[in-house]
Amino acid sequence: MFVVCAVAVPFLLMGLMLAMERVEQPLRVDQIGDDLVHFFETARPDEVETFVREGYGPALTRYWRRRRIASRLAPTRLASTRLTSRS
Repeated sequence: MFVVCAVAVPFLLMGLMLAMERVEQPLRVDQIGDDLVHFFETARPDEVETFVREGYGPALTRYWRRRRIASRLAPTRLASTRLTSRS
């Protein structure tokens, strides 16, 4: 009996994971639509060109990379403007 349970549990877990994947798929599609609206509101022309040429994935990757770089540089820019304004 123990052997049957030990063999059946991994298959049951795999079946549950596949069922949850089917449930989650429509949820991801709706989220992509919201991301796409936000992307077009704030994207630069070159990022939109990447979207047209290569698709949504690479364009969104480029967009988020720019946002990360801008957020890292923002405190530096703010500090440098404060130093120059005091002089």
